[in-house]
Amino acid sequence: MKALRVNKGSLSLDTIGVPDAGAEALIRVTASGICNTDLEIVRGYSGFAGTIGHEFVGVVESCGDEGLIGKRVVGEINAGCGSCPLCQAGDPRHCPARTVLGILGRDGCHAEFTTLPARNLFEVPAEISDTEAVFVEPLAAAAGIAEQVAEEPGTRVAVIGDGKLGLLCAMTMRLSADKVSIVGRHSEKLRIAEAAGVEPLFEKDAANLEKCYDVVVEASGSASGFSAAARMVRPRGTIVLKSTFHGSPEWPAAQIVVDEITVVGSRCGRFRPAIELLGSRKVDVLPLVSEEMPLDDGIRAFRRASEKGVLKVVLRMHR
Repeated sequence: MKALRVNKGSLSLDTIGVPDAGAEALIRVTASGICNTDLEIVRGYSGFAGTIGHEFVGVVESCGDEGLIGKRVVGEINAGCGSCPLCQAGDPRHCPARTVLGILGRDGCHAEFTTLPARNLFEVPAEISDTEAVFVEPLAAAAGIAEQVAEEPGTRVAVIGDGKLGLLCAMTMRLSADKVSIVGRHSEKLRIAEAAGVEPLFEKDAANLEKCYDVVVEASGSASGFSAAARMVRPRGTIVLKSTFHGSPEWPAAQIVVDEITVVGSRCGRFRPAIELLGSRKVDVLPLVSEEMPLDDGIRAFRRASEKGVLKVVLRMHR
């Protein structure tokens, strides 16, 4: 099979063997999405080597659970041990022995086939297209903020960063908060947010906003985003960190202490709520698709995804 592989900062399209699923499910990938974490992994984030990618939709080819065979599925990316207290409680996202699809100890999905435990798989309803299904993982990450931070109608929310994840965060938080603003640099991206009821703010216009938001979500993918979040959040407010990037940001530690700001790291969310959001059309992800390309053009697709202003690039495994 063909697969996009990363090794020591080099990305290549290789022909390798179809993975041996063993006790897991073998999934024929139909589409996958390139995200900022993929780009950062190529730059060295996490030190991962192997098949890259963690956003996908595909069809189950083989599985111990025969009821899943032939089903169109998406997959939760954290594969836990199944026996620790976290896994037993139904949340393998922080299992100390977990592997993570295309990120930690497990080959990913920018390939013709991938594997995951059957318990990680969720069937995709017919009304959700393959292109939309690729967004289940990042949409779950955005919606997962609600698990960690209380949102009420009067909560004032700002999202820093108008990339894919920032837009999804703003769009999902707008479902429960009356006032959500997004700070970005690109007029076309800010228009997507505005169409979803989010207030668009250019960086230059937000530069003088200080201590006026209850919750600030940092999703810029850059080290400067945290400083902006610390400037904009009110005393005793909350900063939610969503960015994963290869580098070390500077922390305004004294201000965090003096203003008694809560800092929340936020990574993966639950898949079922994301699937429901897509199926109910409460969140429209299609405006976030910049281009679809075949896996054969995977190297060019990564270059395209790294260009300024580009949102989601979707890989199709078969022409």
